[in-house]
Parts: sequence; C-alpha cells; structure tokens
Amino acid sequence: MLIEPRRNAVTELGSLLRRWRSLRGKSQLDLALEAGLSQRHLSFIESGRSMPGRQKVIDLAEALDVPLRDRNTLLLAAGYAPVYPEGDWDAPEMRSITRAVNRMLRQQEPYPAILMDRYWNLLATNEAAPNFFSQFVDIRARKGPRNVLHLMFDPAGMRPFIRDWDRVERALIARVYREAVGRLVDERTRDLLDALRAYRGAGDESTGSGELLPMIPLSFEKEGMILNYFSIISTIGTPTTVAAQELRVECMFPVDEATEKQHVALLNRRTKP
Repeated sequence: MLIEPRRNAVTELGSLLRRWRSLRGKSQLDLALEAGLSQRHLSFIESGRSMPGRQKVIDLAEALDVPLRDRNTLLLAAGYAPVYPEGDWDAPEMRSITRAVNRMLRQQEPYPAILMDRYWNLLATNEAAPNFFSQFVDIRARKGPRNVLHLMFDPAGMRPFIRDWDRVERALIARVYREAVGRLVDERTRDLLDALRAYRGAGDESTGSGELLPMIPLSFEKEGMILNYFSIISTIGTPTTVAAQELRVECMFPVDEATEKQHVALLNRRTKP
C-alpha cells in the first residue's frame, strides 16, 4: 500500500539509510551488492534523487539487519505503509508464542524465569521469580512498570544483596549493549543507561571465589547464605512481528549444588506480608 509521503520523505529515507549503513560499517558498494542493486542506484536513493520501490526498501533493510520496528520507519519514510505488526506481546496473532512462553515459564520452576521487552521491562514471570526476589525486597512496593535493571541497580532494591557489585555492574551494562535489538542503542535505551549510571555510588567490594567458570555468575548474599546463578536468554527465531522480535525470556539456573539446596530452602520460607 502506497501512502502519501511527507515533503521531505526522500531525503529522510536517504538519511536513515546512510545512518544504518554507518552503524553496520558497510560501504555503498557492499550494501548495493547485498541488496541486489547498483551502487549508482543506491547513491541516488541516499542523495534523494530516486525513491525505491517497496520491496527494494525491504531488501535494503534486510541487508542492513534493521530491526522490524525500524523497518516500518524506513517504509513510512519511503511513502509505504508499515508491513510489520506492532501489537502487544499477548495480542491474538501472538497466541502460539504466548503459549510457548508460558510453558517455558512454568517449566522453569522452582527457579526464576521472566519475560521482558527490549527495555528490560517485566511482562510476565513464573511463580518462582517474585517469590525469590521478595525474599530480599518488597516487590509489591515497587511501582510499575517493573524493570529488571532498575531492580538490580537500585540501592533500595537488589543491589545491597549482590556480591562483587562492581563486576556485576559492568557485566550488566555490557549486556544492555550486546542484547540491544538489532545491536541498536536507541534513545530509550540511552535513557535507561543514563538512569542506571545515576545509581552509582558505594558498592559491594567483596570478591568471588576465584573459581574458573564458563560464565560470570550473579551471586546474592542473605543471612550468611551465598547463592550463585547464571542465566540463559531465549528469543524468538525468525520473527515477523515487532513484539515477537523484542521478546526475551531469561531463565535463572543455580551454578552449584549448594545453591540448588539453599534456593529451595529460601523459597520454602513464608514471605512476610
């Protein structure tokens, strides 16, 4: 479907393409070859002298690995209607994915599992997740939307219970960059990073055991107990909707047998009202 383009749509599309090409470190020739057009044609598109067809915009976005939400922006700039639905994660068309995610959350019991959007906001959890975090902080007192990173970084949240905070802080910030959808740190992600850095202050200077592990564990300490976990992140393969591409399921697993036993004992406690 062709829609009425804005007056500056041609130059806006060219500017967007140049920005994405710069982010991906591609030359005009590289992109032209991958998208199946001549370098001259691409040059005309980027300079605003030519407007590509709808499929060619999609081909360029595919070659640049542009996230689906931003592909819609490219299509709009070219005068075409968006083709990638931007509904909620639990919209009717997402029913099969929703069922699968809910199954993953349930099967992760008795260990925490959470469903997040691209900005680390909580969308759903299994029963173990709030039960676990409620052993450390009053989850119900935290205003929504609940954000996993704010929960971790906030001195009134989980941060006082996290061992070796300086290392964990660096690892979590690195994850924000590494796991950004399409490797794009957009404005909302930059705002989130700024908010997290604003929490900086005195952290826990304790160190880990020094044991060589294949991952960086997230270690919590409470009443003399030390619980060590690692996470596995799951995303949707070959998504065709914005919501499907931006969903992430994070499942926590104990690193050692001691944590397995202590975790179960911790959750068996009755959380104070």
